Amino acid sequence: MAPLLNGFPNGASGHLPNDPTLVTLRFSDIPPQIDIPVRGLEAEEAVEVNLEELLDDPTELCTLLEQEGVGKQYWMIIALAYAKQAKVDHAIEILSKGLGILNRGDPKEKLGPLSLTCWLYLWKSREAPRVLPEGQPANETGLKDFYLQAATGCLNEASRINPAFPPLFLAKGVLYLLRASLQPPSKAAAPGVPDISDRVETLRQSIKCFEDALRVSAGRNLMATLGRARAHFSLGKYAEALEGYQEVLLKTPHLQDPDPRIGIGCCLWQLGHKDEAREAWERALDLNPDSKIANILLGLYYIHDSSHYATTDPSFGPIYKKAMTVYTQKAFKLDKELPLTCATFGSYFMMRKSWATVDNLARKAIEHTDVNAVASDGWYLLARKEHYQDRPDLVKANDFYQKADLARGGGDKGYLPARFGLVQIQILQRDYDGAKFRLEKIIQQSKSTEAMMILGALHAEDVFRGQISGIKEDKSAEVKKATTLLEAVRLAWKDPQKKMTPDTSVLVYLARLYETDHPDKALQCLQQVEQMTINDMPNKEPPEGADADEAWSAKLREQLSPQLLCDIGCFHFNAEKLDQAREFFQTALNACVKAGEKDEGTDTDALVTTISYNLARTYEAAGLLEEAKQVYEGLLARHEDYTDARTRLAYIELRQNPTEDGPKAMAALYETDSMNLEVRSLFGWYLSKAKRRAPNIAEDQEQRHYKHTLQHHDKHDRYSLTGMGNLYLTTAREMRRDTDQDKEKRRKTYEKAVEFYDKALQLDPRNAYAAQGIAIALVEDRKDLTAAVQLFSKIRDTVKDPSVYVNLGHVFAELKQYSRSIESYEAALTHNRASDPQILACLGRVWLLKGKQDKSPSAMKTALSYSHRALALAPQQIHFQFNIAFVQIQLAQLIHILPESQRSLEDVMKASEGLEEAIESFGEIAQSKNPPYPRHDIEQRANMGRNTMRRQLERAVQSQTEYEEKNAAKLQEARELRDAEIRRREAEKRKVEEQKEAERQKIREERDKMAQLSRELAEKRTEEERRRQEAEYTTDEEGERVKRTKKKGGKRKKKGEDSDTGTEAGDGTEDKAVKKTRRKKKAQSTEPSSAVGSSNEEGGATKSKRKRKRLARRAGKEDKFKSQEMVVDSESEDDRQAAAQLTNGQASNDEDRDTEMRDAEDSQTVTRQKPKKRVIEDDEDEDEDKDEDEDEDEPSNKTTAEVDAEEHDDRNGASFADNPHGDPVDERVGAAGDAGAKELTMSGAPTILS
Repeated sequence: MAPLLNGFPNGASGHLPNDPTLVTLRFSDIPPQIDIPVRGLEAEEAVEVNLEELLDDPTELCTLLEQEGVGKQYWMIIALAYAKQAKVDHAIEILSKGLGILNRGDPKEKLGPLSLTCWLYLWKSREAPRVLPEGQPANETGLKDFYLQAATGCLNEASRINPAFPPLFLAKGVLYLLRASLQPPSKAAAPGVPDISDRVETLRQSIKCFEDALRVSAGRNLMATLGRARAHFSLGKYAEALEGYQEVLLKTPHLQDPDPRIGIGCCLWQLGHKDEAREAWERALDLNPDSKIANILLGLYYIHDSSHYATTDPSFGPIYKKAMTVYTQKAFKLDKELPLTCATFGSYFMMRKSWATVDNLARKAIEHTDVNAVASDGWYLLARKEHYQDRPDLVKANDFYQKADLARGGGDKGYLPARFGLVQIQILQRDYDGAKFRLEKIIQQSKSTEAMMILGALHAEDVFRGQISGIKEDKSAEVKKATTLLEAVRLAWKDPQKKMTPDTSVLVYLARLYETDHPDKALQCLQQVEQMTINDMPNKEPPEGADADEAWSAKLREQLSPQLLCDIGCFHFNAEKLDQAREFFQTALNACVKAGEKDEGTDTDALVTTISYNLARTYEAAGLLEEAKQVYEGLLARHEDYTDARTRLAYIELRQNPTEDGPKAMAALYETDSMNLEVRSLFGWYLSKAKRRAPNIAEDQEQRHYKHTLQHHDKHDRYSLTGMGNLYLTTAREMRRDTDQDKEKRRKTYEKAVEFYDKALQLDPRNAYAAQGIAIALVEDRKDLTAAVQLFSKIRDTVKDPSVYVNLGHVFAELKQYSRSIESYEAALTHNRASDPQILACLGRVWLLKGKQDKSPSAMKTALSYSHRALALAPQQIHFQFNIAFVQIQLAQLIHILPESQRSLEDVMKASEGLEEAIESFGEIAQSKNPPYPRHDIEQRANMGRNTMRRQLERAVQSQTEYEEKNAAKLQEARELRDAEIRRREAEKRKVEEQKEAERQKIREERDKMAQLSRELAEKRTEEERRRQEAEYTTDEEGERVKRTKKKGGKRKKKGEDSDTGTEAGDGTEDKAVKKTRRKKKAQSTEPSSAVGSSNEEGGATKSKRKRKRLARRAGKEDKFKSQEMVVDSESEDDRQAAAQLTNGQASNDEDRDTEMRDAEDSQTVTRQKPKKRVIEDDEDEDEDKDEDEDEDEPSNKTTAEVDAEEHDDRNGASFADNPHGDPVDERVGAAGDAGAKELTMSGAPTILS
């Protein structure tokens, strides 16, 4: 049943007066006094008992009743009088003594007192505690269950006397309801499985009892209806419960105790109509301002409404204040023992940390409630009170949380906040696995964002602990779970319906999780934290006169956390956004200063030191070495033992003075901090750059350094392991491979290098440098180029170092994929290596190989260009000079072997010049101190160029000259032919364009003609419309334009009259003529003649003449009917066209026809026919037209009287078929249809077209 809003169903009419005389109060039928008859005295004498001032001890009164032997009604009235004064125990005592006396008489006399005693026990059960108060001895007397058992005994005794006694049904229903309130809620059953728990069965029994009470009362027992609705509500059947409460309210709109509006509001609340529930409760409060239930329910409504806003939202305060001060406080003043009010007020005092008040209110809610949910709230308050203590008793808190959960059913139906509290207790007890399991169950059932947040944080902490401990364990699953959960929480913030407040801790966790694999996402999270913090600042708007938004934003950032600003700067530094990183580091330093000014006790030295070091590193990466040195020196001035700053200063000195001061600074650093692994790593790098290569690796100084580090400092030092692998890899690359023994020794050296790399990768799977070393070994030792490409591609995505692209270029060159190799080398140049001569030399080599493969002189010229650039950057390197000479020799060979058609004389001459330069260069290189190749080989190359290639190029110059002279005429002829072909194509193109232009011009002319024709047709239609208007309208006596109207026709002659006068006045009635047009195929296909006397066909003339005769004859026969002809407008376009033709094109023909018709009928009045007529079509027109055409074609041998009789019979038949009463209008219709050929309407008098 849909909830009916306001009105009687949900809270009585809005205009219902609050008349106290209409309200029925409890115990209102108890009289103020009662007269007890006395035995032995006269009938008028009796003892008067004042029921408003009863004795505290009813013993004397019971003795009086027993001695006088009064009836049961006296015992019951006095007991009710005590109950009215809330002395329920005295009332039960009186009834018990009365029942003892009534045992001597008829047992049926006990039914009333037993029923009343049962109700009093039920009343006591409502007021009794649910459980024993804390600190009292175990005693079941005085508890709810005790009184329910006593009430059950009374009902059983009454049922034995008369089980059909009507009041027992209602009492049994209430008893079952109260008993169900003490039973634990049923746990969630599987889908499709019926709930057969004890509580559900008890509620079903109560519904059966209430229905029995309604049955015996013929549906008039409203208390039974209310009880059944309450049972349905407890079973979760809120729609059925709502129907019951609305039924009671419709029957008794003034009922206030109990008030059905309270139940209606509760049902609407459970059905999701919370605003309608509030309206019902407000109506109940209007009728009874002292309703404690209505007040507390309205308080709960506004508390729920305030939960939609954050505590910092301006809308939160007024709503929450209204809930607590206007409604909850009033309900508490009305009844300080009401469990729901106690539970609600307890949460308020919880926020104020009034632990004693919370404990008192929570225990009242637990002990006196009949509702399991209220008891659950009480246990939850106790659990929170223990949980929030400075030294919480976790065992007690855990026990209270479990009781709160079980009071609402536990399991899937339990109390979500209590289960969340259990999770927090498990976390405090470090039972992380149990907390995760419980949180996963909560998320499956409720999709709670709070549970997602905690579970995501637990998974993230697992990941962070693994990173700190250094345990090599795959945590990718935990990372994925944590990010998924926290991102779901982050997405929920965007839902406007949930009105959730973003939590910065979620973003911080996500930033740490994204730090390694997705630094861009981590930076976005930190930037969102920054923006949220700025938005929460009280004065975030820029003041008037602010210079720029950026300056104001920097000023606001100075109020943020220095750690946050430092982290954002680090992400910008890693993304190579050095300017932004420097800005954030400087702002973080300013924030540290302001933080120290706000709180002098805050130690910001560590933060300042770290941020200053990061700022110096940013200066260093940006090339501002002097600024970086100043910052490092400032750090060392404050902290002399800051090794990292000394290390960076030594490195900067080495870069600025690589020959003198740099090595001295490195040596001094190593002497002072030789135990520091970072220093030893830097010193090993320095040795690799400055050392001289030793013929034996065991004598290598760098190898001894790394070996000493691994043996005496840290055997798991990853830099030393990677350095050892690089040493063995370089050594293996330079080893001889002449004999099998040399090859085996070289292979073992590669394997030794791979072992070191593999050890480094085991310690750090993300060590891209070790992985790159393995890839190089695969290429050089096993020639596994495909696997090497895959490894280098993965390393390229991890390490932003030019060496990765250089190695990729080497591998692609070996695979003869020269284009991809060139791309890799050029990518290496863009990574701050544009002045690296080695990469330029590699590009020259690849372009040379590409030129030899493609036989492309341009590629070789590009190789020569890169070789010259490499030599310009390192002129002292003799092997770069050798590269230039070698490329020149190769270019000369290529030019020599190319056919004359693919080269030019200029190319040959330049190649010859390059050859001479190469011969000279080879001579110089051979005489140098350390030539790149044996002197003998270089001299042989020079001699080959001098003896063989020089002569070859000389012959090539001669042959190329002859070729170009011989082919000069051919070339000229070819050029002329080419020019002629170009001119011919251009002429054809112009011709095609001219043709297209002519076609376009023709189309334009045709369009103009069509437009002109359209204009002429439009003008013609306009002229025709003007003529039609002139034919339809005329000018009246006053000079105004009016429509033409037909003149009144004369009276029709009655049958048998001799008078042929058609101008006599009729009886004043006017009959409108109904015209009926008939479609004729022959008439439509035959064009009318233009004038009388034209050369028409003989058949057409005969037919026209015969039709005129028939029209005249019919007119003479039908003049007996009185009629006034009237022209009716037609909306048909065909009618207008026909009228226009008749008006314009057939004027002369119509004049002759009209003349004949005037001669035939002198008494008729001539009227002007308007061109526009309304046409009434008939389904039988076409068949009738065919019949008429056949009749016209055949000669008629009948007399005029016979024809008239047949036509009269036809008309009567049509009249009978269409109108059984013989209305004359059908005859007029039939007569009007005879003029279908020319659309002439003949009705008593002919209508002439003019």
